[in-house]
Formats: sequence, structure tokens, C-alpha cells
Amino acid sequence: MMTFKRFFILSALLLLIPLSVSADPGVSDEEVVVGVTTPLTGPAAGWGINISGGMKAWVDHINDKGGVHGRKIKLIVKDDGYNPARAVANLQEMKNRVFAICGQLGSAPCNASKNFYPENKIPLVTAYGNINIYAEQPPEKQKYYFISYPDYEDETEYMANYALKDMGAKKIAHFYQNDDYGLGAHFGLLKALKSNPGKATLAAAVPYEVTERALGTHALKLRESGADTLILSSMMSSAAIITKEMAKIAYKPKMMGNFPLGDSIMYRIAGPSWEGTFVNMPAHMSMPGSHPEADRVAAVLTQRNPKLKGKEFLAVFGAASIMHLIKGLENTGRNLTRESFIKGMEMIRNWKPEGMGAPVTYAPGRHHGLNAIFPLVAKDGKHVPMRGYVEFKPKF
Repeated sequence: MMTFKRFFILSALLLLIPLSVSADPGVSDEEVVVGVTTPLTGPAAGWGINISGGMKAWVDHINDKGGVHGRKIKLIVKDDGYNPARAVANLQEMKNRVFAICGQLGSAPCNASKNFYPENKIPLVTAYGNINIYAEQPPEKQKYYFISYPDYEDETEYMANYALKDMGAKKIAHFYQNDDYGLGAHFGLLKALKSNPGKATLAAAVPYEVTERALGTHALKLRESGADTLILSSMMSSAAIITKEMAKIAYKPKMMGNFPLGDSIMYRIAGPSWEGTFVNMPAHMSMPGSHPEADRVAAVLTQRNPKLKGKEFLAVFGAASIMHLIKGLENTGRNLTRESFIKGMEMIRNWKPEGMGAPVTYAPGRHHGLNAIFPLVAKDGKHVPMRGYVEFKPKF
């Protein structure tokens, strides 16, 4: 029989053996819980529903293969309506239930919640907002952000330079969302004009509020400016409205759009006037219909969720985002804590999720894993790649 002394010693030794269960919320031996706050209603619902739908379909695919190191991934998706206060409230509700947050959407919601992550030591993997929100934070806070999203300023500077040098633009107008998204893009346009003195002028800067739907007056301002080239830094619904309003008054400048307009669904919602528009896509993914690696991912997603058919661009966008988090989990191993996960994310080097997009690299001191775009042109109902990816310097 075991003596009390031997029992005491054995019990004490057992307490020293590390368990696989993390002390952090959202982790058990069988499961890791990931939170998502995104617009499922409101003006940006088209983005949020299909991006989160792609994330969920890819998670189901991974879970059916056994998950990651024996753990299934559980997504908690909450609607914020593209509203910053609701996004912050969602995060507060989830903070004791989730291990990490993935795919937060919208510059204003991202800006409102930027301090939530370092304050609660919760990793944020892939967010869709103005990169300067995170780049301007001190290094001790940047530790908790892992972003592979293009910088609106860099992208718009590139587009404006292309308009000046390759399209012969002389008068450029800008229709932009009056928030960190649109303003970041506007700074890029101004940089390009300043670095090319005398080549072109800013004919008009026409902002709009995210809740506005009556954009006829905005279209008139753009026509009156006489601009031969128009840059659109807006959400898809607003770009469709302004395009239709310009068609009504027979105003057809050359058009360029930031990468949130990269989905060829723009043909359906904007009409035939979208033909010839120059747009971009974020280079953390490839283009369904043009890149076979994206088609393979899209096939998995639409098989899992048939409602994603016809919405493959945003579905693949979301799937590519959750792939970053899954790669970090794979690198971390079975002993999963938030601190070990951060180290696992920092091990990602020159990696292309399912072979898609441009190579992603995270490292200590580099948490902006990719700052790159794919230039596209709207042609015959599709967005067709014009060239390979264009890469900019990471911001943090």
C-alpha cells in the first residue's frame, strides 16, 4: 500500500508536469475559440457576410481533417454593423471566451478598438483597415497585431502615378469615404501629385459619409470639375451608386478603384459603366477565375457553403485571412498559449497560403506581414490581372 508520504511526494511531482491545456481563455485540449467582429448588417454587410462565410467554410474544411494539433477551431462571429462602438462592445463581450480575434473589418472599427488587443493581451490576426492605425502604435502594442493588408496610402500613390505616367491623366478627382480608409487614400493621391509637379492637378476632392445613399450631387461636383480621371476610395455599394449617377449625366472619366472594389461583383451592382475600370486586389490572395490556386480554394468553400457561389472573391479573401491564424497554430505546436502563439506567428517566412498571392513574412519586429497589391482591369465582366503583384515596404 502507498504510504501518505509517498502519496504526498507523487502528488507534488504531478503538479510539476506541464499540461497541454492553456491558462488563456478560449483554449481546451479539444478546441481553440476564435472571435470575429464584422458587419453582417448595414452598409458594409456585403463584405462582412461573405468574408466571414469564407473563413467559416475553410475552418470547417480544416476541422474535418482533424483540426490543428488535435484541436478543432470554433469561430464566434458577431455583427457590428460597421459601427465602431458596436465593434468595441463585441470585443468586450468575447474577451474572456476567445483565444484570438481574426479578420476585424473597417478602418473606423479597427481604430476604435486598437488598444483592446494589447490591453487584454489578445492577438489580432489579419484586420482590414488603414495600416497606420497599427503602424503608429508603440512596439510593445504592435506585438499583438499580425496584419497582411495593403496600405491605402501606398496603393493610391501607386495608382495616381500610373494614371499620370501611363494613362496621361491631367485632371484627377477623388471620390472617397470620409474616414481613415478614404483619408489614407487621399494622402497617397496628394503625395503622387506633389512628387510629379506640373503633370496633373487635383480637380476635385469629393468625400461622402458611409451612411449616405443619395449621391447625385456628388456626381455633379465630379462632372463640373472636368476631371478626366477619377479615383474611387469607397465601399462597393457607394462605388456602384456614384457610377450609376455619373452615367445618368453622361460623365464618363477613366476610373480607378482601391482594392476594396476588387470584386468583379461590381459589374452586377454598378452596371456596364464599370467596364475598363482599373482596380486592385490585396496580394494576400489570388483571383478566382484567373488563378488556379484560388479556384481550388474557391471550390472547397462553395462545396462547404453553396451560398458563396458567385461571391468567390470575398470568400477566398476571408479564407486566406484565417489561413494565417491556422499557420500560426501549426507553428506553435500542442503547447498553446497566447505567448507561444505569437512566437509561432513570428516563425512564418516567405509563405503563400495554399500557394496564393505574394509571400508573407512575419518576424520579431515585423508584424506587417505583407504590403502588396495585384493590379487588375475590368474587362468583359471580369477583373483581369494586368501584371504580377506590386509590393511596398512593410509599415511595422
